[in-house]
Amino acid sequence: MTNEALFIAIAIIGSYLLGSIPSAYIAGRLRKGIDIREVGSQNMGAMNVFYKVGIVPGLLVLAVDIGKGAAAVALAHWLEVPPIVEMLAGATAVIGHGFPVWLKFRGGRGGATLIGVLVFLMPWGIPIGLGIFLVLLLLTRFPTLSYSIALLCFPFVAWLIYHRGDYVAFSSLMLLIPLIRYIPRIKEMRTKAGGWRRLALRKNLKDRF
Repeated sequence: MTNEALFIAIAIIGSYLLGSIPSAYIAGRLRKGIDIREVGSQNMGAMNVFYKVGIVPGLLVLAVDIGKGAAAVALAHWLEVPPIVEMLAGATAVIGHGFPVWLKFRGGRGGATLIGVLVFLMPWGIPIGLGIFLVLLLLTRFPTLSYSIALLCFPFVAWLIYHRGDYVAFSSLMLLIPLIRYIPRIKEMRTKAGGWRRLALRKNLKDRF
């Protein structure tokens, strides 16, 4: 095996293992002795930890999950593998979050890990995405909807700022992963809310369906 092939293998395997770190599960077990996948939205993600474990654990989980995505791409970049492998490493980290080897491949949707991947590749997306998120959060009081829409800025950032067609294609494709996995949850929330307007425009941040 050549050095490049070895480094590519290390990047991909390392990215999967990084993505597989079950921070939300660990927070739920350590803080309240619960399996975060069995309570609330049953998602192994930061938002479920916010609501079911606490604000501080939720913030820590959010930081770790974003860090996992960024670290996966950083590892590939440090190994000096081709750019396409860096993107593949980021995708593998997101897959690792969704299907962690440590928890019998039952994980979360990968939204925060995807954020880490995209902001490492396109740091100009940070102020733009953050601005969109904060404005939408003030209007809707719906964190998940706000950051989901904010993520849609990345294909445009890739196109208008970085002029990278590969980044446009990669970010567009990667956004489909958490979206597809979130569809059942969206249907469930709409049923509980009684309509799209009630679902999207909430009374406060604690209002949850």
